[in-house]
Amino acid sequence: MRTATLAILTAFLGLLLIGADETPTTVKASIMTKEQLKPMLGSKDLVVIDIRLDEQWRFSNRKIPGAAHENPTVPSTWMNKYPKDKTIVFY
Repeated sequence: MRTATLAILTAFLGLLLIGADETPTTVKASIMTKEQLKPMLGSKDLVVIDIRLDEQWRFSNRKIPGAAHENPTVPSTWMNKYPKDKTIVFY
């Protein structure tokens, strides 16, 4: 299951990079640990987006408070609604 989630996240980030203003070679996506994320929660400069599939999200009892949930299979319907000048964390 973890491998499938990682594959979906990787595919999603690839799609996101295709639509970005910069070429994929100039965009750097970092991996953030939960320990790094925790002190940032609640910051006005942070957007957390939960991109688990609907069924996984709906039945999960682990959600980050304040995180938006978006469908990872159709990023074109929502990726432009988030500000590009913020730190965006996908999980």
